[in-house]
Amino acid sequence: MAEITAGLVRDLREKTGVGMMDCKAALTATNGNMEEAIDWLRAKGLAKAAKKSTRVAAEGLVGLCVKGTIGALVEVNSETDFVARNEKFQTMVAEISKLAINAHGSTEALKTMHFPGSPHAVAEYVAEQVATIGENLTVRRTAALAVKKGVIGNYLHNQIAPGMGKIGVIVGLESEGKAEELMAFGRLLAMHIAASNPVAMDLASVPADVLAREKAVLEEKNAGKPANVMDKIVASGLKTYAKENCLLEQTYVHDGSKSVTQAAAEAGIKAGGTITITGFYRMQLGEGIEKHADDFAAEVAKMSGQ
Repeated sequence: MAEITAGLVRDLREKTGVGMMDCKAALTATNGNMEEAIDWLRAKGLAKAAKKSTRVAAEGLVGLCVKGTIGALVEVNSETDFVARNEKFQTMVAEISKLAINAHGSTEALKTMHFPGSPHAVAEYVAEQVATIGENLTVRRTAALAVKKGVIGNYLHNQIAPGMGKIGVIVGLESEGKAEELMAFGRLLAMHIAASNPVAMDLASVPADVLAREKAVLEEKNAGKPANVMDKIVASGLKTYAKENCLLEQTYVHDGSKSVTQAAAEAGIKAGGTITITGFYRMQLGEGIEKHADDFAAEVAKMSGQ
């Protein structure tokens, strides 16, 4: 009897996209033979996912769930928008969104959580649905926020079903103010974030590489200026960058006469407690995924031997 090592199980999982337990069972049943194990999984209907795992999954849904002072987002991808409108797919996304509350922003932790009503973890359950639905499906990422006292403002853009849409936003508002007033402002602020897509909370929070690139552009545009003048130009340019890209400095989309910081201060007075914006996440479906445009004419020509 061949030894079924963790490395062997991992290799089979990478080849097939099937869950660890099923991979171990396949290797055990085939005495560790990789090719036979793949065929064993195919015979069970589990390895159908393998052939689809290389196809680009850039459609799907962003799920959102808020429970008390904790909020979470999750992106679950499919290959087509048609599947995203499938009730079974939506039910799956809704359940994964609920689980994401306790994943604390870890995608790997989320994938290992038990999927309700199934003997499998989330990753294995999704692989099962690939075989059933017939498209590549992936749990791409998750994010979570919590506040000690206050609310999690939230908003879904292009909402397809309750708790899921194409863009999801959560934002933490720490405050002793009235919950109803905080939630009203939190929704408006989340809508602002969805529309303005800030890079960071403030200039100090902007990733170092992004900031370095902005400085380099300013210096190149003003090459030849004396050092003392260049310093002022860069400082001014970064101030403009902050107003356009940093949440606290941005012009509030619901009232162009004030910044987000000013809007939060006014909302705090109305709510009866100072509001501190502790963090935010904006998740847009398919963001950063390279989509390949199909050349239908070339494909037809290839099939006809031209």
